[in-house]
Order: sequence, then structure tokens, then C-alpha cells
Amino acid sequence: MISAPSSLPSGSIVFIGASTGGTEAIKDVLLGLPATMPPVLIVQHMPEMFTGSFARRLDGLCAMRVKEAAHGERVESGTVYLAPGHSHLSIRRVGAGFQCELAKSEPVNRHRPSVDVLFRSAAEQLGRAAIGVLLTGMGKDGANGLLQMLKAGAWTLAQDEASCVVFGMPREAVLLGAAREVVPLRDIAARILLRLSTQSGRS
Repeated sequence: MISAPSSLPSGSIVFIGASTGGTEAIKDVLLGLPATMPPVLIVQHMPEMFTGSFARRLDGLCAMRVKEAAHGERVESGTVYLAPGHSHLSIRRVGAGFQCELAKSEPVNRHRPSVDVLFRSAAEQLGRAAIGVLLTGMGKDGANGLLQMLKAGAWTLAQDEASCVVFGMPREAVLLGAAREVVPLRDIAARILLRLSTQSGRS
């Protein structure tokens, strides 16, 4: 397995979105990532009564710390921030770092939290220092946001059809030309680490 680079470009952050079938897909990706990772922010379409227990389950399985995101908290390396089921999650630059922002605003693509909200904030706040990953899910949430990330210089990946429970969200991203790579689930963690290594070499 590829190791996380010891030197990372300033502000490198990974953003992941998923819906139907996403709980297992997210688990598989996170199990392939070491504790030395830069921060990871995730939106999984899930009712609010389940996101806390999902975060705790992942925390017990993964090398990284996994928690529900809290409004205004500083984003730190080695930590995964899962959007609570009641709020949109976005990221905001504060001084030399970043913090999580939660908002109970109107649903986007009929979802709150919405992957598009997270990905759009990644495009605006990080540009090329971000990595976007769109996993299995029904509908189109995240496709436009992934395209905005790509246009801002981020590296973007979509899960391939064969390994998806539902190919809807990744398919919409592929149709928009938003994914630089279309990757089987089993390879996504390795591709994230490879990209981080590439970014580290350029920073």
C-alpha cells in the first residue's frame, strides 16, 4: 500500500460524497487511508439519527479519527469530518487554516446535507489543493460540485459503474466531464494517496 507522504501541500484536504450504498463504500475507502492523512470531509445522505452512530462505527474501524463535524471547529490532519444528517457541511478558510461550517439552509438537489454544497466550498476555498471523490449514489447530487472542483484545479475521482450499488451520482459526474479518473472502489484509497504524493512533490 502507498504511504501518505510526509510533506503535504499547504491545505491539502480530501472531500468525499456518497448516497445509496455509500456507507460501505466510505468504510472501504477510509480503511485504506493511514492515520497520517490530511483532513477528510464527507457528506453521506443519511437521516440525522444515524450519522452519529455511523461516525462512531467508522472511528472504531479506521486508522484516522472519525467524528461528526461541528460548526466552527478547526479542520485537523488525521481526522475525518462527517456531515451531520441535519445540516449542510462546507469548509471555510480562517487565517492559516480551515474550519467546518454547518447550515440548516434549504435542501440542495433535495438533500441536506448536500454533496454539491461541500464540493462547491472545496472549489472556492482550496482549488488545486483539494481532492474530490464521488461514490455510489442515486440521483445527481455532487456532479456539478465535482465539475466546479475540477475547473478550480482539484483532482477529481468517480467510482466506476461495476463497483457501485447505484451508478447515478458518479454517472452524472462522468457525463459532465467532471471526473479526471473513474476508478473501482478497491483502488480509490490508493489513487488518493498517489495524488497526495504527486501534490507533495509539486508543493
